[in-house]
Amino acid sequence: MSRLPLLPVLARRERLSPAAALLAPVLALLLSGALTLGLAVLTGRDAAAVATALVLEPFLSWSAFSEVLLKTGPLLLIAQGLAIGYRAKVFNIGAEGQFILGAIAASAIPVHLPEGEGLWIWPAMLLLGALGGAAWAALTAFWRVRLNASEILVSLMLSLVAAQVLNYLLLGPWKDPNGFNFPQSVMFPLDATLPILFPGTRVNVSFLLALLASLAAFVFMQRSFAGFRLEVGGLAPRAAAYAGFDEKRAIWLSLLVGGAAAGLAGAAEVAGPLGQLQRSISTGYGYSAIIVAYLGGLHPLGILVAALVMAAISIGGDSAMVSADLPLAVVRVFQGALLLAYLAAFAFARYRLEWRRPAAPRPA
Repeated sequence: MSRLPLLPVLARRERLSPAAALLAPVLALLLSGALTLGLAVLTGRDAAAVATALVLEPFLSWSAFSEVLLKTGPLLLIAQGLAIGYRAKVFNIGAEGQFILGAIAASAIPVHLPEGEGLWIWPAMLLLGALGGAAWAALTAFWRVRLNASEILVSLMLSLVAAQVLNYLLLGPWKDPNGFNFPQSVMFPLDATLPILFPGTRVNVSFLLALLASLAAFVFMQRSFAGFRLEVGGLAPRAAAYAGFDEKRAIWLSLLVGGAAAGLAGAAEVAGPLGQLQRSISTGYGYSAIIVAYLGGLHPLGILVAALVMAAISIGGDSAMVSADLPLAVVRVFQGALLLAYLAAFAFARYRLEWRRPAAPRPA
């Protein structure tokens, strides 16, 4: 009887090497960058010009780097909130919708009080934004807990609903009557905008809020018993149930934290660089933050670095579209390839490839 052929099998390693965990995102960046440059060459662009625009231009001037910091804020804030749920195996994919609802909730104050004054306005807008995002995420938590509906599908579909709510408001009751028929709200008064952090730039205090959120996420996940319970519930649900950890509470906490973070980022966007509610508020921050969360290894410090890298890629992509005539689709491919390359690299960091023979079939 001939021996059965050897087949490749992924065997889980006993422990994840810290060096391999750090090397995975670096390899992902190199692989996705090589793919992007290859696409640029195939479309007739100058690879050197594309590489310079993508990698160097975001750091060549203070004005360009300040835009990197501006984009880092919402990415960092949303990714930190999502990562808490992901470590508990609660996959909130609807941060984009929660971001939009946070922006809508925050805009309610300046829309209804266009002449409002007082230092209380922008803090109240941020608070309303966080509550709006958490309320939208609560819909997903409710259906997951009551009917065991997939939070992936529910949160994703609710993002489409949120976009339509935004369209309705900007084409209807919240439309600026003096806005030349553009779908946008009135411009917000000065007290409804966030204070600028660095004079001469658009970076505002929301960047500090994102850093504080990162510190809070680190303390919660790495130093608190509540964070430990949440992570155990995701890694070993049976052990968590045996220890008396409440699964439903973990689902609610994960989704509400993620929704509040996304809603806060949406409020900071309308009260910050935009200064009004627009349809362009939906720029993909919620989806890009998923890449940031995983690229950072779902660790608060790693997410901080990953958010800065992703923001630099975004600003570099804008520069490449102008200076190197790079299509927007290539930048989107770069972001998607980055996530896929990281997942592949991390899989080989967590598992090793072995060649085994399948078990012989039992005789009839």
